[in-house]
Formats: sequence, structure tokens, C-alpha cells
Amino acid sequence: MFTGIIEEVGEVIEASAGVLRIRAGRVLSDAKLGDSIAINGVDLTVAELDSDSFFANVMPETYRRSNLSKLKVGDRVNLERSVRPNDRLSGHIVRGVVEGVATIESFTPEADAVIARFRTSPELLRYMVVKGPVTIDGASLTIIDKTADGFAVSLVQYTQENTCLLGKEVGDPVNIETDIIARYVETLLQEMPARR
Repeated sequence: MFTGIIEEVGEVIEASAGVLRIRAGRVLSDAKLGDSIAINGVDLTVAELDSDSFFANVMPETYRRSNLSKLKVGDRVNLERSVRPNDRLSGHIVRGVVEGVATIESFTPEADAVIARFRTSPELLRYMVVKGPVTIDGASLTIIDKTADGFAVSLVQYTQENTCLLGKEVGDPVNIETDIIARYVETLLQEMPARR
């Protein structure tokens, strides 16, 4: 489990079929083989570790649902270590299970913030509500607007400076994880027997 509070922006140093190696510092300070580290919101397992990078295997299913297949050497990625039982939950409950992607539509400055708009599928939008959480490339954000084909978030200065979101361009894909609580509620309601 993760919080969606990005700890570090790392750099891709190897990206090939089923292979991803990331240069990092902070997230490696206490990392061990088998640990979970979210890369752009995707929970991956540390399979190799050295002083300044870690290696993870990527399954075909992960490539199908995320933007990881588009990563290339030199790209910047958002990184977060998994939550420990004694950590604060500063963002929201993030599983590190990307459900799909959205496409960046625009970045619009608004005072010290930047309004980021995204286009995505109805299947993902159904689990989004204004003032509810969404995870974009691993960053826990609050939805400020929702339309029939997209949504918007406001990026505060901290998020602008401590994630790789503003390094992306209009048209780029971003990983999306919606609110797990909404998914559980929907499933429970669907499984309830019809009242007579």
C-alpha cells in the first residue's frame, strides 16, 4: 500500500521488454530485495539493488494497463516506497495497481497553482467524483472538475516541484488509479440481493 505522496523523482537508466532499471537515492536508503516501490504509481518489486539504482521486472499485464511501456532511458519517474504500519497516511489509500491511462489535455497556470486537465475513459471516470481522490502517475491528487470525458486537478507548488508531472507534454499518457473505496461500494451493491 502507498500514500500517493511522491518521495523522489528518479531516472530511467534501462527500459526494455520486461525490464526496468531506475536510478534513485532516497527510496534506496533502506531498500531491500523484495521490497515494493511504486514507479509512476505502479507497484513493482525490487529484484536487484545496487548503490544508486534498482531493477524490477514488468509483466505484460502491467504494460497493457500503464504507461511503463513508453518509458525510455533518461525519462523521469515518480517514486514512492510502500507504507509501513507506523507511517502516517498523508495522501489517500493507494494500492499501486494502475487501472488505465489518461491523456494530458492541458496545463493552465492559476496563481501559484497549475490546473492540469486529462481525458480518460468512462470506465475510469465512473469512480471519480469532484473533491475525491485520484492517483496520477503515483501522485495522490484531488479532483476539482469532472466532465463527460475527462477531469481536472490543481497542482500545488509542492507537487509541481516534487513530481515529474510538469515535465510531461500535452498528449502524453499518465497512469491512473481511482478510489478503491468507490470500487468496493459498487461491487457490494451489485452483489446485494434485490429487495422485494
